[in-house]
Amino acid sequence: MSDALQPLRAGDSMPEVGELIARVADTDVTVLIRGERGTGKERVARAIHEASNRRQKTFVRIHCSALPIELLEAELFGFERGAFPGAVQQKPGKFEFAHEGTMFLDEIGDLHPTLQLKLLQLLQDGGFARLGGHRELRVDVRLVAATARDLECAVADGRFREDLFFRLNVICITLPPLRHRRDHIPQVAERLLEEYARLYNRPQVRLSEHTLGLLRTHEWPGNLRELETLLKRAAATGSEDSIRTLLAATIDARTRKPGPIPALHRSAFEPSVTAPASGRDAQSVAAHLAAPLSGSLKDIARSAAREAERDLIYRTLQQTRWNRREAAEILGVSYKALLYKIKEADLGRAS
Repeated sequence: MSDALQPLRAGDSMPEVGELIARVADTDVTVLIRGERGTGKERVARAIHEASNRRQKTFVRIHCSALPIELLEAELFGFERGAFPGAVQQKPGKFEFAHEGTMFLDEIGDLHPTLQLKLLQLLQDGGFARLGGHRELRVDVRLVAATARDLECAVADGRFREDLFFRLNVICITLPPLRHRRDHIPQVAERLLEEYARLYNRPQVRLSEHTLGLLRTHEWPGNLRELETLLKRAAATGSEDSIRTLLAATIDARTRKPGPIPALHRSAFEPSVTAPASGRDAQSVAAHLAAPLSGSLKDIARSAAREAERDLIYRTLQQTRWNRREAAEILGVSYKALLYKIKEADLGRAS
């Protein structure tokens, strides 16, 4: 791609991100926000909307992987009466509600190919038809999209339309993970604590140097979303003790010599205790490690990915004292998806 066709892009510097938001907010160009889950992509989308000429109009958010394709199409584009069983009356879609405002499509990389085509048509001419309808409707919407996926790979694999990717990737804002901007964590934490103090009508919690040091050294697998959860807890309780307790335990677990995660059996009422591996388990692990490698590279990579995912889920559950809803928020997955993964990996409370 020539330099003239390269999309305007912000790199791994948050000041650059803020500068780019200010530069493009009052235009109507499409913005693609990229970054790991939990890095604050929705906050950036809202900041773009609030700084734009559309700030007095509606900001509409849709998560593209939260609904099956049929429901998502009906939610985005609306439907006519009789379009499907149960459609007893006409319903406008979210794009109609976002008219003259901003539509934020979160996790655009998960959008079904059929809806990718319909979205492309809307971006090209501003028109679409409701589900079950034939009359073309026109809307004036500023589109902001976000994804944690590698869209270039998705295009190469045929899972994402190249023409839609080019339409979305006019302005690209890449958000760095929290672990890459540790020096900014104290300022971010202070700003969030101010926000939550107003939200909960409580005095603002002031963080000690010890707690700030813990924040800087934490790995932040859940990125900004994880930090927000910790600070909301501190703001609601009026104390930083919960932050120190959780982060100190996490850092201590990370610095200890790692060992195999035990097979656990879940019980909703038992305390969270890590079960030590028995001698037989240790011998089994040692025999497994000593065995010659077999299988294809893809099989080995898939197995390693499963083990890494199992390890991350287990340690996040430990960090949240087995609060599954909080763990799901930190990991950036739905509560139902986390329950499935816990069952699939045979994870649960230790007996």
